[in-house]
Amino acid sequence: MLNNKVIKKVVGDLKSISKIDLCVINSDGNICATTFKPNFSKDYILDFFKSKADMLSIEDYNFFKVIDEKISVYVVVTSNLSDDSYMIGKICVSELKNLIIAYKDRLDEQGYIRSILLDNMPIQDIYIKAKKLNIENDINRVVIIVKPNNNDDESLELIKNIFAENDRDFITTLDEKSIIIIKNIGNDKSYRQVEKICNILVDMINTEIMVKAKVSYGMVVNDLKYISKSYKEANMSMELLDIFYENKNILGYNMLGIGRLIYELPTNICEFFLNEVFKTDISNCLEQELLVTVYKFFENNLNIAETSRNLFIHRNTLVYRLEKIEKITGLDVKIFDEALTFKLALMVSEYLKYIKNKNKATI
Repeated sequence: MLNNKVIKKVVGDLKSISKIDLCVINSDGNICATTFKPNFSKDYILDFFKSKADMLSIEDYNFFKVIDEKISVYVVVTSNLSDDSYMIGKICVSELKNLIIAYKDRLDEQGYIRSILLDNMPIQDIYIKAKKLNIENDINRVVIIVKPNNNDDESLELIKNIFAENDRDFITTLDEKSIIIIKNIGNDKSYRQVEKICNILVDMINTEIMVKAKVSYGMVVNDLKYISKSYKEANMSMELLDIFYENKNILGYNMLGIGRLIYELPTNICEFFLNEVFKTDISNCLEQELLVTVYKFFENNLNIAETSRNLFIHRNTLVYRLEKIEKITGLDVKIFDEALTFKLALMVSEYLKYIKNKNKATI
């Protein structure tokens, strides 16, 4: 049924416009919203629910039933017997009926969208249901996943409200940790446009509710049956964002690169490669200072001058640290091929740690 906040808004607005007091009561006899203190009994309302009458005027009150599919779901009460009171009561009934229909349509749409995302619907049903719900098929869409760092219910609800303005976009959740947006991107299929949208999402979340968030996206699709594919791609991108890209907050499937290759390798091959390169656990071999140094060195494309500036250290200090890394690992990261091997080994190490922690969590 309708949220009491929604009913209170309807009742409050009608009271402000008409100066007529109203009360809405559910089928259990409990008050959902009221602008006055009623003095009739709960039993009286329950008896009215059971009666065949749709409307009743008695003493100083008008009583109206709100009927949905032949079932009385609410009673609207107005506080006097004037013509204006009668009219406002009927308007309130009409408003609540329309809201119930809209709510049901929304539920149907949400169920449909979730079924598509999870690939739980036969292809022919996808198009039949879409037609009933007035959802267009041949539109360029991309699935975007938003995962706020603070994933409490309030944050998620606020984020949903921020991005619920466009009725050609669909917003839903499949778990309590993230929000899924099926975004209509119009005729511009470029990933630059998708990246721009993701940046706007991150900025809005940070500005509106002061929460940091990670955002991932799949490939652009132009058929409803491919939405599940884009969702799987966005899911993989979010997972790789968590594993390999700690300092980034946006990652698209089209930008996965080496991370995707490592993600799809069997863990035994990853362990074999890591043992070949490092012989031991690299996280125990290198101090945190050295790891920070080499990551920054890779970020700056092996540029010694730029890296030393970013780390606020002397060039000679940076060279000393890189030589120390070479002594420990046997790899000279100043040479491209060896730097690539080192980078791959670090990513494989992060991936294996992630898998290990994931397996522990499922036990």
